[in-house]
Amino acid sequence: MGLEAGGKEYDGTGIRIGVVVATFNSEVTGGLLTGALLYLHEVGAEASKVVEVPGAFEIPLVAKAMAASGDIDAIVALGAVVKGDTDHYDHVAHRASEGLMRVTLDTGVPVAFGILTSRTAADALNRSAPGEDNKGAEAAAAAVGAALALRKVNSGP
Repeated sequence: MGLEAGGKEYDGTGIRIGVVVATFNSEVTGGLLTGALLYLHEVGAEASKVVEVPGAFEIPLVAKAMAASGDIDAIVALGAVVKGDTDHYDHVAHRASEGLMRVTLDTGVPVAFGILTSRTAADALNRSAPGEDNKGAEAAAAAVGAALALRKVNSGP
């Protein structure tokens, strides 16, 4: 797992990140969490809060409360929604992503979307496995990058 996200190397020193992780599909979300925490450590960012929630549907509410606390620069949202035989997958995935975008826009705190929406359990496990392709690490990189970008915008020219 390198220090790059989108081709950009980040220095996360002084960046405080909150992590909200669903416990549903824990084998997958545990891998995402490990990848995110390893990435944050590698770039010198602080995982100042890690909060577990039951599932992906609950992530936006807790992310909103975390953003309102005022003591973090960005949030990493981690979960796994795997397609099944019913429409449940579509509803949960859509509402979770919509809710997280709303949190970002309503609070001004970036929320990185690390909720896997996979067609199979094997796909979800592959995307949460250790290594360069871990989507938890990618979400953490996005959170650090967004926090740094906001600091630059807010600091003026």
